[in-house]
Amino acid sequence: MKLLEERIKQDGRVIGTEVLKVDNFLNHQVDPALMKAMGDEFARLFADAKVDRVLTVESSGIAPAVFAALALNVPMVFARKKKSLTLSEDHYTADVYSFTKQETNHVIVDKRFIQPGERLLLIDDFLANGQAVEGMMQIAEAAGAEVVGVGIVIEKTFQKGRVLLDERDVRVESLARIAAFDNGEVVFAD
Repeated sequence: MKLLEERIKQDGRVIGTEVLKVDNFLNHQVDPALMKAMGDEFARLFADAKVDRVLTVESSGIAPAVFAALALNVPMVFARKKKSLTLSEDHYTADVYSFTKQETNHVIVDKRFIQPGERLLLIDDFLANGQAVEGMMQIAEAAGAEVVGVGIVIEKTFQKGRVLLDERDVRVESLARIAAFDNGEVVFAD
């Protein structure tokens, strides 16, 4: 998706050899026009998947997931990272390790929001080591739902996340694919 790649070139900041900071349009401040365009693109890419529901993990996946769900005309649910007093005791859980935050989150989805047999599209902001997607897949499996695809905003192809998903034979569509960070610059994959 050229629009996203241009925005990454313009506003993304490379930190070290593994981190891309996109906090001014994706995961701190959100650009709604860009999110709408990404949601429309995910809907186009997965138009044939007969999606019943979009699932993501809070918080950076919420904006692209909402717009994908809107474009697909289906509900969106997100896995919470913290249990609130209002969350029912009847829920699905998975542990998700965050490389950028260097912590493990116990993510939770109320069982009312994913039904057995539903066809889920998973959306996440980054695919690096694949931990968030793996956690969502565990929740889908526990619910008896089918993962019909994974939509990724930014994939870092030099990390192992895609390999893990390929091993699970899951359809993955990434809007921007990064091959490397070279001297503080993003090198996109072909």
